[in-house]
Amino acid sequence: MSESAAAIDKLRAELVNLGAAEAYDVGDEATLSVWIGLVVRYRDGYFRWREGAVNRRHQGNDPVGCAVRVARRYAELREHVPPWWDGPAAVQRGDAAEAHP
Repeated sequence: MSESAAAIDKLRAELVNLGAAEAYDVGDEATLSVWIGLVVRYRDGYFRWREGAVNRRHQGNDPVGCAVRVARRYAELREHVPPWWDGPAAVQRGDAAEAHP
């Protein structure tokens, strides 16, 4: 297992413990889709994601701390789901995404 796959697996496990059970690996062993517009990548020893125009990062050797930050943002996004999301999500993501936002 690669370093990035191991880091993403640890992050996903921590996110599940914090209630973000919908998070899933997109298949490249380095990217975890958590929620609408919240995608975390592992690269060069850091977890990285964007929040609007701001780039965020967290040390790759601290999946627990990163999971806390990402879970906090996940909860905010769940509270304020854009009303336009359902239609485009079905068209753009298709059946492959299943129930994952």
